[in-house]
Amino acid sequence: MYNNILDVKGLKVGQAQNEDALTGCTVVICEKGATCGVDVRGAAPGTRETDLLDPVNTVQKVHAVVLSGGSAFGLESTCGVSQYLEERNIGFESGPCKVPIVVGAVLFDLAVGNYKIRPDKKMGYEACLNASETDLKQGNYGAGCGASVGKLRGAEYVTKSGIGSCSIKLDNGIIVSALVAVNALGDVYENGEVIAGALNDNKTKCLNSYELMKQGVTKGGFSIDNTTIGIIATNAKLDKAQCKKISQMAHDGYARAIFPIHTPHDGDTIFTMATGEIETGADLTLIGSIAVEVMEKSILNAVKNAKQINGIPSYNELNHEILVK
Repeated sequence: MYNNILDVKGLKVGQAQNEDALTGCTVVICEKGATCGVDVRGAAPGTRETDLLDPVNTVQKVHAVVLSGGSAFGLESTCGVSQYLEERNIGFESGPCKVPIVVGAVLFDLAVGNYKIRPDKKMGYEACLNASETDLKQGNYGAGCGASVGKLRGAEYVTKSGIGSCSIKLDNGIIVSALVAVNALGDVYENGEVIAGALNDNKTKCLNSYELMKQGVTKGGFSIDNTTIGIIATNAKLDKAQCKKISQMAHDGYARAIFPIHTPHDGDTIFTMATGEIETGADLTLIGSIAVEVMEKSILNAVKNAKQINGIPSYNELNHEILVK
């Protein structure tokens, strides 16, 4: 096992980024199609085709899920994914042609790099060309390139974050995995301690955003500059309604690792993809519970694999002996 989302057979992950502009996109491709559901909890989302994932609607499977930086501009990257799939005759049979079903969500990273450069159609296509069934880089890659956490004190005092993944395999062969780009207003916690978040004036340690808020510190500047976007993937056979339920449960993984979470300043979104390789033994409560665990661990991996860039400290530069609980 790779201990990441590539443990689910039939999935490929591709990433592309611009390290100077600090933005990028990540695509999870399932050429044979995967049943998909979504749950949006944040109040400031940017998404593509999420209405299609409603269980009452016709199309049952998607061929790619895209996570992107660039705020609403970054949705253009999904068009590059559609082009890539169309060129390979992958999509929903519509009669005259096959239409690739591509869904996605974006995060806001315009404030950390060059806001004039965003993930576009070309970058989305490039991410597809980079897609691999065996190799997944975590940290400052793809949609995690410009990601950061701890926005309460403004962009000057954030901690670098990134993209992370984790998976668990059961004895019956069922695999549940997560992939997440972590770009939250709140801080990231491990074992009850803040390990990445709003920094002190010297940028040497993390403060506690929740405690600061109780002391009267408020979010300054432009407020819609966050969002954590992720994917749960499993080889179990699930329908769209079940995928949506898994997405709902997986948000507890966000809540276990990030606080505050699901704020008016975030567009937190989780997709669930089910490839259907294993048709029996899919206990929805168990799969959803594992989804919580792998999502929490993926968030921690995103933070711990991130590297300092453009003057933004990462987990590895902070003094974790004196973190405020």
